[in-house]
Amino acid sequence: MKVSKLQTRPNILIINSDQQRFDTLSCYGNDWIKTPNLNSLAKDSFVFENAYVTQPVCAPSRASILTGLYPHTHGAVGNGIRLNSGTKTITELIPDDYQKICHGKWHHTEPQQGFEKMTTAHFPQIEGNDYSDLSDYHKWLISKGVNFPDTNKVEENQQIFAVFQNNLPEELTQASFISELTSKEILDIKENTKPFLLLANFYEPHAPFTGPLNGLYDPEKIPVGPAFAKKPENVSHYNTSRAEDDETGFNKSYIDGVHKSVHVNDSITSCDDCYDLSDEMGWRELRANYMANVTLLDKYVGKVLDALSESGQSENTIVVFTSDHGDMLGDHRHLHKRSFYEESSKVPLLIKVPWISKEQKFVSGNISLVDLLPTLLDLIDQKIPENLQGSSRKKVLLGQENLDDNDVFYEWNGVGNIDLNKQTIGVTQDDKSGISSTPRRCIVSSDRWKLTVAPNDSSELFDLNNDPSELINKISDPSCKSRIELMENKIKRWQIQTEDSEKLLD
Repeated sequence: MKVSKLQTRPNILIINSDQQRFDTLSCYGNDWIKTPNLNSLAKDSFVFENAYVTQPVCAPSRASILTGLYPHTHGAVGNGIRLNSGTKTITELIPDDYQKICHGKWHHTEPQQGFEKMTTAHFPQIEGNDYSDLSDYHKWLISKGVNFPDTNKVEENQQIFAVFQNNLPEELTQASFISELTSKEILDIKENTKPFLLLANFYEPHAPFTGPLNGLYDPEKIPVGPAFAKKPENVSHYNTSRAEDDETGFNKSYIDGVHKSVHVNDSITSCDDCYDLSDEMGWRELRANYMANVTLLDKYVGKVLDALSESGQSENTIVVFTSDHGDMLGDHRHLHKRSFYEESSKVPLLIKVPWISKEQKFVSGNISLVDLLPTLLDLIDQKIPENLQGSSRKKVLLGQENLDDNDVFYEWNGVGNIDLNKQTIGVTQDDKSGISSTPRRCIVSSDRWKLTVAPNDSSELFDLNNDPSELINKISDPSCKSRIELMENKIKRWQIQTEDSEKLLD
């Protein structure tokens, strides 16, 4: 093994997956999925049992990870929305002697903002409204001799490329591309070089629900919970509408069929071989192939971790593994994210800090990903700016504090004046009732109850201790009246503290 002299400051390696729900790893109770590399990382890490995103959609969540701010503060409240002017990211808050590198999904329209090197991976590469530039991944595939579908429609390009790339051979996937770049970056580290901040932003297991490992898991045998493929009852209009099959349904286009392969010809107008989500088996097939993409991700995360070990920098590197949000995968008959249900808003969070602990330690209680940036700053002995809305959890890692009394909050900001053309398909275009425009706020209390409030829609209260599948909305239960008042007051106080001006409660 190559051994390199350790720098004074620790390295930071942040590995982000995309749309990975929490119950996809053995440390979170999944005893059948094949994720040996992430299992190995978890055995050396702090495993946070209840980690929540700040908003269950890509850009807002990722921006919170990078800024330590909630979406209503950093401003990127939807995909394709810029951070508010003057908002600083992790690159501007860590010392200048760090090498700052980002490979993979960026998902923001501003420049690379402090990263010395950035590799892009979208189809097609989008900068503002300019669709002419190809991403680095696109160029890499061309260099590998890949021939692409030909269409002049931007929206069609994006959809077709998403399906097309997921049906490429394993060695041509984004996972392979990001792993190759990140591993090379780590192995190029020389003795006495500057410490690094390295983001490896993987695409997998994001939709479409297909990939080179399709068929790895038997759809009929994969375990599912009591909410699987069942429409929710006595809940908000938002959650009811998302499960409807008719023209009022929020996910009508997905219920009609989710594309898992693309028919390539001279004039591509549609995708073939869809999942039939009219019955349970279609949902099972979709879920099984999603889990196969988690296994694909695991393989290439393993290559990055192997490179870190080979570089001799493992003992001086903080490793974080998490995701920007989850995926419903048919639970409550919902698909994708944008939901406050656990499957969408709760994610894996592993933090490895070798000089604090070399064994697996489970951390109970709640934590928000808004806490990640201040925690990292604290771990490298860097001053935490007073404007950050997250809190350092370094003392939790040191065993000096716990999360037993920690409430977490997350949000959905509707669409407001956001350009609908910049929103991910399925957020607004397929929302016949306009319900996605309604802002929402959620608290998960320290004693594991969840309250969601929204103007002009029903509230929801779930007892996560006795009803982890969130099947029984207790908002009308007289015995919960005082609890609801307490939790509503906590939301109000949090809104005041974070200068959230959204009016949700009287």
